[in-house]
Amino acid sequence: MSKPSPSQNKLLETLTPKQIVEELDKYIIGQDEAKRSVAIALRNRIRRQMLEDDMQDEVAPKNIIMIGSTGVGKTEIARRLARLVDAPFIKVEASKYTEVGYVGRDVESMIRDLSDLSINMVKAEQAETVREKAIELVEERILDFLIPPPPARPDKKEEVEEKTEDQSVETEDQSVEEDQNDDEIQFEIQIGDFLIEEENQNENARLDSGQQEIKANPEHERYSRTREKFRRMLKDGKFEDKPIEIDVKNRTMPFIEIFSPSGIEEMDINFKDVFGSMMPKQTKKRLVTVTEAREILIQEEAEKLIDMDKVVSEAIGRVENSGIVFLDEIDKIAGRESSSASGPDVSREGVQRDILPIVEGCNVMTKHGMVKTDHILFIAAGAFHSAKPSDMIPELQGRFPIRVELKSLDQSDLKRILTEPKNALTKQYIAMMQTEGIKIEMTDDAIKSISELAFQVNESIEDIGARRLHTIMEKLFENISFEAPDLESQEITISSEYVDQELSDIVKDQDLSKYIL
Repeated sequence: MSKPSPSQNKLLETLTPKQIVEELDKYIIGQDEAKRSVAIALRNRIRRQMLEDDMQDEVAPKNIIMIGSTGVGKTEIARRLARLVDAPFIKVEASKYTEVGYVGRDVESMIRDLSDLSINMVKAEQAETVREKAIELVEERILDFLIPPPPARPDKKEEVEEKTEDQSVETEDQSVEEDQNDDEIQFEIQIGDFLIEEENQNENARLDSGQQEIKANPEHERYSRTREKFRRMLKDGKFEDKPIEIDVKNRTMPFIEIFSPSGIEEMDINFKDVFGSMMPKQTKKRLVTVTEAREILIQEEAEKLIDMDKVVSEAIGRVENSGIVFLDEIDKIAGRESSSASGPDVSREGVQRDILPIVEGCNVMTKHGMVKTDHILFIAAGAFHSAKPSDMIPELQGRFPIRVELKSLDQSDLKRILTEPKNALTKQYIAMMQTEGIKIEMTDDAIKSISELAFQVNESIEDIGARRLHTIMEKLFENISFEAPDLESQEITISSEYVDQELSDIVKDQDLSKYIL
């Protein structure tokens, strides 16, 4: 039987469409059609990479547009996808971009942000691979802080010439030593005890063996043995709370805005990279414990071990072949210029025209190099209350061939949302109250009553989907949350009667429910 190729191994390691849907089911109720479309699109990303190079260039991503009212799960699908996919993924709001010529962010910045995110992802992976080596280097640096190496022994002539200077230095050292705190004095005494102990053991060993020959550098060997003892103590965690002073790099990055004819272009410029060695490296001293110093120094050593050219090359490759952009609130830019003669709507069609070449495929210049967007997957979503997908320019409509309509939530869906997901609201409130020592128990009738009230308000006022549950649950737990610190350890049962008592009057009063729920 032949071994699978590396591309086949990658396909086997990737979640199947069924597995993706199962993962989404843990957090999102219903919307099976949208989950299936997203799962197939993600799987096709890996299938394409298994094709021949010529065929890969021809296979374009099947972009998706999800249509549904607010609160039905569009954004939640994006949030959960970001954690599922092992690929650069970014969620952006279409409404924050402006047409070229207007003050604001241009649409190409979404690709630049995706590139930065990909580089951070690859850099973190590389840092994990070199972590063991970095830990070894950091251990040596911490030992240097704890027990500095002995100074080189000067010649006799130098001793005579520097005798006067040594006397003045000794006077200064005495004043400095007097200012040391008790912990530092104890630590110096501990080092001295180790040195004396090592000297006695060395002397006894020479007397027992009859060895009278003086070693070449006994001070260096004594220091080496003491350093090994400190290494063992460091590994045993005996110095974790010991304060040491380390030099750390100043990580502040200059941020400037360049005014150009095309508007304001946001760019991060590291002047140290631009001018190279012309500017000295900025460091600052920090007094931290050994535990804190270890994490800081591991990051510094890992950065030295990482090949950033390789990181950038791999990151850009991932963006071009596996990148995913979730374009939320696309309905906010779906207006046509002809439908509104003034106001902010004027730039809506312009934003669509700017997004079009990115979705079609173009080259976007980033500070890390050129990025091709031909095979980046775009998933758009919008409520389309006041606009329709047909209000978008025809060229952009054609670039989103898969359209999925998400259904509004009914009462049974709202009830399942309260109990089934891992992050269900009822589980969140029960856990929050447990921190105050209060045990909350919610009956099935109570959960049914809450879902009925949420569905009723959505039908009578405005359908905001599952977000209505947040407002109702917050109002339901308002008194308990306020009185919780004074209730001490109690068990509270929330029944349907309790729900009716707290919420029924507000739901019945239409005017009041408009402002409260």
